[in-house]
Amino acid sequence: MDFLDLPPLNGAHGTVKLPGSKSISNRVLLLSALAQGTTLVKDLLDSDDTQVMLAALTQLGVQWTRQGGTQDYSVEGVAGAFPVKQATLFLGNAGTAFRSLTAALALSDGDYTLSGVARMHERPIGDLVDALRQMGAQIDYLGTPGYPPLHIRPAQPHAVGEISVRGDVSSQFLTGLLLSAPLTGRALTVRVAGELISKPYIEITLNLMRRYGVLVERTDWSSFNLAAGQAYRSPAEIYVEGDASSASYFLAAGAIGGGPVRVEGVGSASIQGDIRFAEALQLMGAQVEMGDNWVSVSSSARLHGIDADFNHIPDAAMTIAVAALFAEGSTTLRNIGSWRVKETDRIHAMATELRKIGATVEEGADSLRVTPSAQLQAATIDTYDDHRMAMCFSLVALGGVGIRINDPQCVNKTFPGYFDVFAQITQAVPVIAIDGPSASGKGTVAGRVAEALGFHYLDSGALYRLTALAAARHGVALEDEAALAALALNLNVAFAADKICLESEDVSDALRTEAVGNAASIIAALPAVRTALLARQHAFRQAPGLVTDGRDMGSVVFPDAVTKVFLTASAEARAERRYKQLKEKGFSANLEDLLDELRERDARDAARSVAPLQQGADASLLDTTHLSIDQAVNVVLGEYKAKQIA
Repeated sequence: MDFLDLPPLNGAHGTVKLPGSKSISNRVLLLSALAQGTTLVKDLLDSDDTQVMLAALTQLGVQWTRQGGTQDYSVEGVAGAFPVKQATLFLGNAGTAFRSLTAALALSDGDYTLSGVARMHERPIGDLVDALRQMGAQIDYLGTPGYPPLHIRPAQPHAVGEISVRGDVSSQFLTGLLLSAPLTGRALTVRVAGELISKPYIEITLNLMRRYGVLVERTDWSSFNLAAGQAYRSPAEIYVEGDASSASYFLAAGAIGGGPVRVEGVGSASIQGDIRFAEALQLMGAQVEMGDNWVSVSSSARLHGIDADFNHIPDAAMTIAVAALFAEGSTTLRNIGSWRVKETDRIHAMATELRKIGATVEEGADSLRVTPSAQLQAATIDTYDDHRMAMCFSLVALGGVGIRINDPQCVNKTFPGYFDVFAQITQAVPVIAIDGPSASGKGTVAGRVAEALGFHYLDSGALYRLTALAAARHGVALEDEAALAALALNLNVAFAADKICLESEDVSDALRTEAVGNAASIIAALPAVRTALLARQHAFRQAPGLVTDGRDMGSVVFPDAVTKVFLTASAEARAERRYKQLKEKGFSANLEDLLDELRERDARDAARSVAPLQQGADASLLDTTHLSIDQAVNVVLGEYKAKQIA
């Protein structure tokens, strides 16, 4: 799927059971592999990154099995360095796997080649390599110095009691060193040069190492001391917490969309630092409740902008940048320089895509300032092969605008079912779609239903008539599909309660002529014109709801319409209605001629190769031959309200 269209959303509420944490999953897999004994890993995340790690462990001689159809995995530890001493590993764009395996393999006395996707080869690893070389590791760059791919040869260990590593680029460098250090069996002190970013991720590392029997003493985040003779031992069984970074999207949905939205799998007892994302939402004015293993967020008023340091939760902070679109005033995110070396340059990518929505964005070297616009704009979002870009920008739809997410499968990196879960806790702006043959009264009924509900109204057929009228006025032939599509894209049209305007001129009467109607029927069969008008039709979907009439409304344009009606009547009844309508407007008309024309048009519309006239499989049939307009309106309203109650 090249893209995913998200409809405008009215709000969010519900409960989400989180998938396992990526950060915990890949750490636990590596620790289980290096440990003595067999570990049952429960609730492991099912994602691209964990599959990359599992595949790499298999190549390195680690035995593991999945328990039935569950997310529980039994991993047989190798009690030290990997048994396979020569391997070529492709690690995709999985940073947690690449950095930690680089360190472990550098101390495994083997010959290994590590590579990844093009973006991974743009993500720096030089600081980790420099630190490992201090321990005697033999690592060569196969491309640009300081970046993957890497060739690792057997180390030449020497007695070194202390090494240093930079801490201001990625905490994964320090994590890799700490996880692999016990393989040497010697005492080691790791000193951090500069400020250590993403400290909560180091807490995860230390916590999990303790679970596997290895203790590290920390001094003010500047040095980490490992005693000699320590080795990993299986804890027998370990549970993977829900992913706190993934929780951020749903918690933000609760703050933006009213809520409450409750996530289960993380809470006050979590070992993940990203749980502190909830604190940022509180600062913005959201209401937050929390238990040991759950968090709930709601909001009864507009959020307000904040100015805060997000060095401690860089991944979750991306969600704050999008939440800023829904806040009063500007929001400034500081100390987020690590965004530059993630799956993409996230500062630049976020700034680029936020501007598409209408925000004013100031991009700093390690900061981002977001000022929302008065009105969000529908947009197509590029995701840069970055899962968090896709998930963050899904929240924009809660502003009542449609959003297209390019390459939505990129969420498979950490959350393959994200969009399905997101749909379960959000409520789309409702659409009532009414279709039917010409002169069946669908336009009148749709307009009355919209008025009764206070919804917006769209006569989709009028868009085709408007295109036909504009074509006649501009001398565009009905056979010139490309020119007609270009015309449709640039129609200057406005719908009002009692009139339709083209280029500020009331053309309501002109659109009802048979010549325009026949031309519109021809135009509606042209794929390029239909594509051009699709986005225009989507734009009419705005809160509190939309009633639309016309061909393919419930099947192609708004397939998620909550109520779909195929409204019809006998040809005789429709001809009589059209006759009376024309007479009231002062047009000359012949009843028999109208009847013949309707029958011919019905046959032509039903036989079209594109968008033939037919009742949708999920549309209810409403025959109005013997019904008044008021009766037909009441039937549609009743059906809509019944579904709302259900």
